[in-house]
Amino acid sequence: MGHHTEVQAKSKAQYEYDRHHNAVHMRKQVINFAIMIFLTFLAFAVVVAGFSPMFIKPFILLLAGIQVVLQLYSFMHMDDKNGHHIGVISTYVWSGAMIIFPVFLAFVTVVWW
Repeated sequence: MGHHTEVQAKSKAQYEYDRHHNAVHMRKQVINFAIMIFLTFLAFAVVVAGFSPMFIKPFILLLAGIQVVLQLYSFMHMDDKNGHHIGVISTYVWSGAMIIFPVFLAFVTVVWW
């Protein structure tokens, strides 16, 4: 009644390729994470520094937009151009962006003016 799973050993070349690919991918993840931490620190620093609220609000929204794009491309694997699923993910993400942008703009208009 047990499942029969065939195990195939990787060749040395495949092992080295996978190891290098994983190292490159991990390096990109860590760099993107560090950039996001820096952007968050920058947002807190701007608030603590006592700048005008007319500068702080758009600046924080700009930093948030940059972080959204970084997270989509790094953590949602949208930077992987060879993936079989990238077309579906891109379609949903950009469709959602096109829908939410006018909603966001409407809320900003109602709240700020």
